[in-house]
Amino acid sequence: MLAAADRLFAASDVPGNVTMDAIAAAAGVGKGTLFRAFGSRDGLLDALWASKIAALREEVERGAPPFEAATTPEERLVAFLDAILMFKLDNRHLIRAREVGAGLLQSPHYRWMHKIAQTLIEDATSPTTADDSLYVAHALLASLHIDLIDELLASGLSLQAIRRAQAMRVRAVVDHAGSGCAKRSDRR
Repeated sequence: MLAAADRLFAASDVPGNVTMDAIAAAAGVGKGTLFRAFGSRDGLLDALWASKIAALREEVERGAPPFEAATTPEERLVAFLDAILMFKLDNRHLIRAREVGAGLLQSPHYRWMHKIAQTLIEDATSPTTADDSLYVAHALLASLHIDLIDELLASGLSLQAIRRAQAMRVRAVVDHAGSGCAKRSDRR
């Protein structure tokens, strides 16, 4: 069922228009089988996302290079967000279908990405407040929305230019958060 869904989303110019009926037909199962297995279209998309991001998730959680503890938290954050960018581009059809749906910020994948980013921000900017790192993690992840990335590419930016700008932004945000958070906490 996931393979059939993946093929349909990849072939569609408008992934949001791929229906559960079409997925069921392509998988050779009834629509009810899809709903029993995944609960909803977003549930199916989340399961497909999970199957595709599993290798990256394992590398991050295992601490494989460049995510190992010997690398600074700032550089791990740069590497993590770069890996997410590349994952999204490699799976554009799936990401586009999921990012247009409701509840993206509550999806297990977004929550995982946010948790990793927030933890790395806190490690890189100590002392910081949880509110600051919560916001900064959301702001950095928002810049990886597939519609924005596609718009930047369509506007003529190269992938290398986007990756370079993203790394510079992460470093600047971390540097600012690290210095600014301590000063704000002194004023409270």
